[in-house]
Amino acid sequence: MGTRVLLVEDDERIRQALGLALADEGYDVVETATGEEALEVVDPDLDVVLLDLMLPGIDGIEVCSTLRSRGDLPIIIATARSDTADVIAGLEAGADDYVTKPLIAGELAARIKALLRRRRPSGSEDAPGSSELRVGDLVISTGREEVERDGHRLHLTHTEFRLLIELVSARGDVVTREQLLQRVWGYDYFGDTRLLDVHVRRLRRKIEPDPDDPTLVLTVRGSGYRVGQ
Repeated sequence: MGTRVLLVEDDERIRQALGLALADEGYDVVETATGEEALEVVDPDLDVVLLDLMLPGIDGIEVCSTLRSRGDLPIIIATARSDTADVIAGLEAGADDYVTKPLIAGELAARIKALLRRRRPSGSEDAPGSSELRVGDLVISTGREEVERDGHRLHLTHTEFRLLIELVSARGDVVTREQLLQRVWGYDYFGDTRLLDVHVRRLRRKIEPDPDDPTLVLTVRGSGYRVGQ
């Protein structure tokens, strides 16, 4: 079975055109027009969700939040404008990435491929490249993609895990925002760091004892981030 994309878009013309374009890119597209339908058809065989924020009934933010509460299925939100409030709200709700309309199938395909690379790591639990990393009181298994504190697993999305690995692997050196965007998301955002900054906030809420006074993921103003020693 090919990569399955759930396309959630209430505008029929956009939904049909985008569905056909993604099908031409080789994706198996499942189309829904409402958030309610989307939540009903989600199943373990889906690989990624492309979610319009402006939906009738249950809006895209609520759908995104609900999907994220169920697991780490990759989510790309689509918005009609690059309004900061819309983008940040969607990312805070758990989206992995965002695109603005009008949507270009080739760009979407690149985003989807980047998400799936993070979801399907080349290593496995017993792979030679697997290792255990430590920062503070966190134990990180790169092979299993697991983070534990005092024997309790912390549930990170694949994107959050990849972000943490990039920071920990730098061993306290500063990793610039541009480097993190390229390494984690796989392409250049041309100065738009909202995607990264929101993910750092999400990561801190999950791994920091006090997210308002972080000791594990530190901001280096004007540059990027580093892990605490």
